[in-house]
Amino acid sequence: MRTHALRSISFRLALAFLFVGLLGAALVSLYVGLRTRTEFDRFIAEQEHGPLADALADYYEERESWEGIGPMLRQRRGAQMSGVADLAALVDARGTVIYGGARHPVGATLSPRELQTGTPLIADDNIVGYLLYTGGDRHHQPGTPEAAFLGRIRAAIVLSAISAAAAALVVGGLLARTLMNPIRALTDATQAIARGELGRQVEVRNRDELGDLAAAFNQMSRDLDHTTQLRRQMMADIAHDLRTPLSVLMGYTEALTDGKLRGSPETFSVMHQEARHLDHLINDLRLLSLADAGELALNRVPTSPAVLLQQAEGAYRIEANSRGVALRVEVDGDLPQVSVDQDRMAQIFGNLLTNAIRHTPEGGSIILRARQGRGRVVFSVEDTGTGIAEADLPYVFERFYRGDPARQQNADESGLGLAIVKSLVEAHGGTVAIASAPGSGTTFTIDLFAIVSAS
Repeated sequence: MRTHALRSISFRLALAFLFVGLLGAALVSLYVGLRTRTEFDRFIAEQEHGPLADALADYYEERESWEGIGPMLRQRRGAQMSGVADLAALVDARGTVIYGGARHPVGATLSPRELQTGTPLIADDNIVGYLLYTGGDRHHQPGTPEAAFLGRIRAAIVLSAISAAAAALVVGGLLARTLMNPIRALTDATQAIARGELGRQVEVRNRDELGDLAAAFNQMSRDLDHTTQLRRQMMADIAHDLRTPLSVLMGYTEALTDGKLRGSPETFSVMHQEARHLDHLINDLRLLSLADAGELALNRVPTSPAVLLQQAEGAYRIEANSRGVALRVEVDGDLPQVSVDQDRMAQIFGNLLTNAIRHTPEGGSIILRARQGRGRVVFSVEDTGTGIAEADLPYVFERFYRGDPARQQNADESGLGLAIVKSLVEAHGGTVAIASAPGSGTTFTIDLFAIVSAS
């Protein structure tokens, strides 16, 4: 069915080129044929009527008028002199018929358009009259040299039209094939992806719209393959992270059930910690699933950027001090308010500060900043920690990504902190970026566009 459809498209394209070629050839042949006959008649007329035109011009030049020209022309017509037999009318410079017949009676006035079809008579560099002829149909009778000449011209025109149509058919077939080859390749690749062969690529042969389509398909295929791999890895990571606390809980509960372990506050504390870790992981996964589905509800209220950062600093000051890390806030004056969900923003800054405190050595510092930039409020969390390798930067916001072993999550982490930051910032209509280098610290930057009013 697919091959038949492709062939049908190729056939229709070739047929379209053939039709256009035939139509163009027919129109050109018609125009050239009519034009050739007209010019041929004009040439014959000039050859046959040239002596008559010269004689009439001399007649006018000698007498400075057309007086007596009628009897002379009738005499020449009776003698069947060359040029007079086809003469339909002699018209003076004002368009008045001096000599004519039933179609052009003497005394009638012709229009400028009718005069354009006649042969002008020149005397003393001025137009003194016009000659109108009945036409050259008598030269087109079969057997005459003129008819034979026009026949050869028509044959040449027909042959040219047939050649043009054949060329159009060949070119149309080649162009149809050129167009269909990339489409066939894209169709095959699409069906391969439908069979599960993700990442399938097609060759980009052209720099036109089909080439752009092939390039877009290749990018889509790569992204689809990458996303599928990430999803598989995420499922494996989720299973691993869920298994760890569950294994601990099952081990303790089994030991307690079999009487191999007696209950104690220490035992229950460990079990409670593992249960909290399991609950934390499940809540993070639920939050991300809601954000992905666009169903994450935000309770937006106008909020001062300074208030957001001061609340975050107050919540994590003790933890930072316990690790010997200085934590401070720097806010530009006269910042506009932003429309945000305060709880979600606290979660964003909490995840970033937890990450920064964990990877900043004793004696380091963390700065929470807020500044205004081109209709936005730009927040940043800057630390002097260990930094992140350049190769890992594009993946730090991916779920469960594990790059530098020095930045592995602890047992009480879900591994989804930065992914949650990205999802929550985007849910607010903002963007988040990262800049880092090993040994020089890390800076997370958040741009929020929903500005309400000056604080």
